[in-house]
Amino acid sequence: MASDQENSQDANAPDDTSEKEITRGITIMKSIIRDRDKAVTYNVNWNADNQLIGSNAAKLASYIGTLVRMHIPITATRWSNKELGSAKDKIWTEILRSFNIEDTTIRKKYILQLAGKRHRGWRTFLTNKYLKDKEKNFVEYDPEYPVKYAIFITEEEWVAFVAQRRDENFKKVSATNRERASNPTYAYKKGRLGYARLEEKILDETKSDATSLPPHVLWKEARVGKDGTVRDDVQHIYDECETLSQSISTAEDQENRSVLSRALNVPEYPGRVRGKGHGCTLTSLYKNPRRRNPSNQEVMETLQALQAQVLQLQKDNERYRCMEKCSSQLKETSEKASINCQNKFPEGISSCQLYLSSPTYRLVGKGKVHNTSGDLLHHRPLPDGHLKVSVDVVLDKDALLPIPDIVSETTLLRDAIGSFVAWPLDLIFIDDEVFAQGSQQLSQKIGSRQKNKRDLPVTSLPKKGAFVPRYQISLETLVDSSDMATAGAIRLLDMEEDIFGYSCTETIGKEDLEHIFRHQELGVGVIHTYIRFLYDNFMRGNDQLSNRFRFVSSSLVNKALICREPDSCREYLVKRFMASSTNNLYLWPYNSGCHWLLLAIDPLKEVVYFLNSIDGEWTNYPDMKQLVDTSIKVFRSQRQARVPRTKSSNITWIKVQCPLQRNGIDCGYFVMRFMREIINMNQIEIPITYFDEYKCAHYTRLQLEQIKEELCQYFIKKRLISI
Repeated sequence: MASDQENSQDANAPDDTSEKEITRGITIMKSIIRDRDKAVTYNVNWNADNQLIGSNAAKLASYIGTLVRMHIPITATRWSNKELGSAKDKIWTEILRSFNIEDTTIRKKYILQLAGKRHRGWRTFLTNKYLKDKEKNFVEYDPEYPVKYAIFITEEEWVAFVAQRRDENFKKVSATNRERASNPTYAYKKGRLGYARLEEKILDETKSDATSLPPHVLWKEARVGKDGTVRDDVQHIYDECETLSQSISTAEDQENRSVLSRALNVPEYPGRVRGKGHGCTLTSLYKNPRRRNPSNQEVMETLQALQAQVLQLQKDNERYRCMEKCSSQLKETSEKASINCQNKFPEGISSCQLYLSSPTYRLVGKGKVHNTSGDLLHHRPLPDGHLKVSVDVVLDKDALLPIPDIVSETTLLRDAIGSFVAWPLDLIFIDDEVFAQGSQQLSQKIGSRQKNKRDLPVTSLPKKGAFVPRYQISLETLVDSSDMATAGAIRLLDMEEDIFGYSCTETIGKEDLEHIFRHQELGVGVIHTYIRFLYDNFMRGNDQLSNRFRFVSSSLVNKALICREPDSCREYLVKRFMASSTNNLYLWPYNSGCHWLLLAIDPLKEVVYFLNSIDGEWTNYPDMKQLVDTSIKVFRSQRQARVPRTKSSNITWIKVQCPLQRNGIDCGYFVMRFMREIINMNQIEIPITYFDEYKCAHYTRLQLEQIKEELCQYFIKKRLISI
């Protein structure tokens, strides 16, 4: 630093240098040498961006300038020259003898880059002092040998240096640089303080908990004069940066140009960050690994994969055209056929199995067939020979849709979870046989119906230690005795605004109840009903719980909608988070297409707890993770939260070691029990090893039956099934 000061003072000296000669001596830092001989070393500090700060920063910078003068010849034109390697190592070794610095690659790189700046400054100082006149033009006569600096420069080196500086190419570059730097639009006004130490000073004065400041904040403060006034044009740039920072994501900031470069309308040069000073780069600021160019082999593999995808799309398009052609040739035989209400299927909504016949005949998923008069698909008539189907479960993740969804550009069945598609009649099978078998088993288990259908059955006393699902049995009897025994029958359950942030109605069909009775995969209707049970039985009237825990609707945010309508999903999550005034934990049952898992999100602390009963990682769900991260960042921006730039992308994801399922159908039951236990523990923070009170390797069947009993009891209590 002292060397820089010496250089800058000499370079900006008054024109009449003959009358005002430099009176100070040569900086050789004798005090450091004396302390080194006494085994005294100096501690140095680094900020969050790995820049040199602290009380000994100036001392180290000045010492680096002295070492550069001693070990690097002034004739060295390129700092990257390999011939300087031994001299650089010598400088680094000397610094380690007097300063306590970690002997690491990143620290050595920083110090040697700073040494390179000192070397350029030293050469510039000599040029301005001895080779130029008062008007800053190169002199024609031979300059005198600077005897004052004889300990650093030999006469031979001086002659070679003068010849280098008188080269015409160098003179052109020098004139261009002088013109560019002669009248800066936004002049730096902090002298030798530097951005890193300016940031340290601001943080100390404001007593802030932050570890760093955004570049545009430092840029503005560096242009405030001693009187404390801020020029209008500087304030305008700062205000524009503040506006841009609310609309540009961190990824855009680092991948393209920073908000400061955008506001100034100038390019961002590699190897540095505008407004942060020496040593700070995009890589160090955003903690991103350096990207490398792909190899030729990787390029060829990517090209082959793209060619295969194009070929597959061509085949799908050809198949779609053939199906359209065949459909157009079908004749309408009756008015009933024209409104897509097929006799072979029961009217209304029925649970069904979905098959495909190509390339092999196989079961690919489960869902609900909607056989209603005048039904439309995305405001368009259904193709002849097809019915409207909602997809609930995908059994073949690579299965293609029989007819691609033109509106959402969906071609895979797994991307249609939670949405409606057209399905061929001959590949839809109603679960009538399953229902019939279930009813027969139910009648054998309970006996004949009671004469008074409104009375619940009296179950026999269980054996000692045995569990009898009496509410399940009672609810089965009610269903069998009501209109819900008919396939396609539904019940509506009102969901208050406090539950999901908006008022809605949940639809419960007979097939949903059958899934509970027969312990099958659960749909979103059952999960939401259990959430309503948790709200009514635990949170309603309990301000502590209702203010601490909230829910996210799986109907508005799921795998299909994230892929099809990411903006609406993000808007809903942000709006949900904005309802927080204190720390809340948002419980979100997430359906990835064929699996339920639970996310517990604390948006204020920016922590996401990941509970997956199949021991998977959140990296397996990139669309979901990107949505959550983006929503938290937008929420942070809307509440105008100040987050250190080094932590702006470090949203904490925690994988909770929760109980694991041992089959392929229990995930929905596990998610419901997770939510119940979290609310019951009344803790915002979930331990990584899960709650000690509920810690186990696997839930037993009895623990899952207890959840089902609560559901069935709630159905009965709410009188959703009446006889």
